[in-house]
Amino acid sequence: MAQKFGGQYSPDGRGATAPKPSPFSGKKPAIGRSRANLLFVAGLPLLFSSIGDGATDMAVALGAFALIALGAWLTRDGIDAQNAYESRTIARRPAIPRKLFGAVALGLGVSAATFDTSLMDGVLYGIIATVLHLTAFGFDPMRDKAVDGVDTFQTDRVARAVDEAERHLSAMTDAIATAGDRMMTARVDQFQATARAFFRTVENDPRDLTSARRYLGVYLLGAKDATIKFAKLYAQGRDPAVKADYTSLLDDLEANFTAKNQALLSDSRTDLDIEIDVLRDRLQREGIRLNEGE
Repeated sequence: MAQKFGGQYSPDGRGATAPKPSPFSGKKPAIGRSRANLLFVAGLPLLFSSIGDGATDMAVALGAFALIALGAWLTRDGIDAQNAYESRTIARRPAIPRKLFGAVALGLGVSAATFDTSLMDGVLYGIIATVLHLTAFGFDPMRDKAVDGVDTFQTDRVARAVDEAERHLSAMTDAIATAGDRMMTARVDQFQATARAFFRTVENDPRDLTSARRYLGVYLLGAKDATIKFAKLYAQGRDPAVKADYTSLLDDLEANFTAKNQALLSDSRTDLDIEIDVLRDRLQREGIRLNEGE
């Protein structure tokens, strides 16, 4: 007789104690990335139209294509950086305005490709291409994102810690991809969703950074190293025991991150309750009667 499949991560699994964040939680579609990829295609005609036109024309065409491709690459990286910036509560602005540089590179490439008509036409076409690029893709974030009421020193500390933690997660993603196991890739995504939920909690209250620093640094560094080691071993022989050990490690890490996240949230609620009690006492001393039923 057929049996219904069940397990810890099944919808009705017995091992599930609380809803787990989706691997897609906190993520947004890479808006504009597909359009940026089309910029690579836009420069391809230059590679073929210059064939047979002489060495000088071919060199100019190749240079124009290289500039357009550089602009497309910078634009795509700028979109990725902006999406990461917008997904976080606290974030530093991108150190390099990639989309702006991409617009300039694209404009130079278009100018070089159209100089054969006239110098003025080339300049005008380049300016038009730059303006259209900025209209289509916008500008890079130009200022740091912070939480109201938190000084810039604390904000910068949290931003640096989360940046380091995100680098560990990116390294985990790259490593697990080499293992070639879709189930384990999904499992790592699940753990990363839990870790990012923890990041958002720390960002919302930077005072939690001191107690959370070990999780953002040491524990994620260990998770990254374990993922790299697992990917190498599992790719060699696909040993089920190696997979089970790594899965168990992820389970333990995820449980600890979840417990720490709940502890931080509980502390925040306790602090809020204290602030509410203090405010209520102050209002009552001022002679303001409060409706406790509201």
